[in-house]
Amino acid sequence: MLTFVVFDPDGVDVRTYPPRHAHLVGPDDIPHQGTVTFEPGLVRAEKSAPQTAGLAVQMPVGVAGAAGEVGTAYFGPHGLGLLSVQTCLLPDKPEPYLLTVELARHRIMFFLNKLEDWGLVDLPAETPAMQQFEEARRQFTEALVAQREPANGAGLVNGYNPKADALASRALALAMNAGEQLTLIQAERQVRARLSGQSYTEARAHLARLTPEVPPAGAPVLVPGDQHVTVSGVPHVGCTVSPGACTEPLQRALVAACDFVTMPLRWIDMEPVEGKYNFGPTDRWIEWVVRQAKVPITGGPLIDFRPQAVPEWLFIWENDYETLRDLVFEHVQSIVTRYRRTITRWTVAGGLHVNTNFKISFEQIMDLTRMCVLLVRKLHPTAKIQVEIAQPWGEYHAANRRSIPPYLYADAVVQAGLNIDALALRMQMGHAEPGLSTRDLMSFSAMLDKFAALEKPIVISSLGAPSQPIPAKPYRPRMGSDSEDAYEPGYWRSPWSDAVQADWLTQVMAIACSKPYVQSVCWQELADPAAGAVAAEMPHGGLLSTSGTPKAAYHKFAMFRQMLREGKNPVIIRPQ
Repeated sequence: MLTFVVFDPDGVDVRTYPPRHAHLVGPDDIPHQGTVTFEPGLVRAEKSAPQTAGLAVQMPVGVAGAAGEVGTAYFGPHGLGLLSVQTCLLPDKPEPYLLTVELARHRIMFFLNKLEDWGLVDLPAETPAMQQFEEARRQFTEALVAQREPANGAGLVNGYNPKADALASRALALAMNAGEQLTLIQAERQVRARLSGQSYTEARAHLARLTPEVPPAGAPVLVPGDQHVTVSGVPHVGCTVSPGACTEPLQRALVAACDFVTMPLRWIDMEPVEGKYNFGPTDRWIEWVVRQAKVPITGGPLIDFRPQAVPEWLFIWENDYETLRDLVFEHVQSIVTRYRRTITRWTVAGGLHVNTNFKISFEQIMDLTRMCVLLVRKLHPTAKIQVEIAQPWGEYHAANRRSIPPYLYADAVVQAGLNIDALALRMQMGHAEPGLSTRDLMSFSAMLDKFAALEKPIVISSLGAPSQPIPAKPYRPRMGSDSEDAYEPGYWRSPWSDAVQADWLTQVMAIACSKPYVQSVCWQELADPAAGAVAAEMPHGGLLSTSGTPKAAYHKFAMFRQMLREGKNPVIIRPQ
């Protein structure tokens, strides 16, 4: 068992300091099943298996602490945000750990690892990111020294001095802010080579020196030892549209800002009643895109078992896998046959590994994935095919034993030899739903690198954050864990607003588009739905308001796309 001491500004009272989204993390950052409970001043984490583990929590970073101001002068009144963070893997011991010290320890280690991975060890010491990191290390050292010192003659609380908690909190905030700066520095270096074509040209030349067989011009290049492919050209940016809203203002906004369009093709929209398809709304959008916009269309996911994507009638067959499989086969065949002359890229399966809505086994999940890929490849041989990974940090696996960790699922798809052209990632944050809590920029960048190591091109099939705060809500999975948790969305830098959404969009798109392996980035929704329309996947998550008025994020999105097309560097280093 692991235990952690927690403090709040008024002393030790966990009731006013509830770490949310708390779960265990095992080796390779795979969520570990266990039980996390709270007592006054303590967090207890009991593991289900005897292995080292760490604790992941969501907490405010860079705000006022028990022993004075932690980060207000540096980071503003809201600090760095309400963010998901984690500790290193820790051995069991009878005495509790101090939570903030372990969170800061992990973040310092994370910074050093990425400094080496990204080849930035030669950064000058006077670089602001390095100065803040050195200050973080100094504060962390002071926190270690202060842990067991008497607290102003009053003794220790649960064995720790509150001053050490404040110092460690400051070290955590400084290290995270330095990490975001380092992430943008790395993005700025990479994007120059990406936009000029230098990275792709050098990768082809390097491969030619190693082997006589070089892929055709324009094909992804995999140089042994790079741990990722390098794709050609400038990354494309696009947006998902709602089939139920096809108006001239939306069409004009789409043409002005997007290189491609994604049609969601949710089963619940396409076949709301068994055997009766409703192609009309989707047909209208696709016809307009083909005839007027003349941009490529990505379709799917064809199979997505999330509650908002599945028709009610399908649940009749949830305990009959053979019938469910036949229905999936018939549905995929119907959709691909109808749209194969207009859709150029298919997302064949989305988030099957989360497995909270249907009782299917690992073998059945892989069987459905394999069947969908092979069927689409047979029906549409010239199309590009991708498999979508939802909730890439994998928190769901800590509560659902039938699920597959996201990276392990992606690895299984690749190792199975399925002929896919890319892995698609859903990278959404700030929503009161499982797996959509807010994280910092370095964690975002590192997650892309992690999946790139599978040596497939990466597309971001759904990028998003809201333009207004979304209230926390209880969530109980339909299948899996019986526990109920308050899903607090969190926020980045400040509570979500039009300005924060636009700022976040600019930063994360710059990071994603700088990666040599990222082919495209798709924003989650073009416009917030009007009153009475089908609810959006993420409230306030569109680039346009319900009235069709462009938000600040839309202008940033259109500007970003234009800069990419002109070969200009879109990376903006955040002021210190």
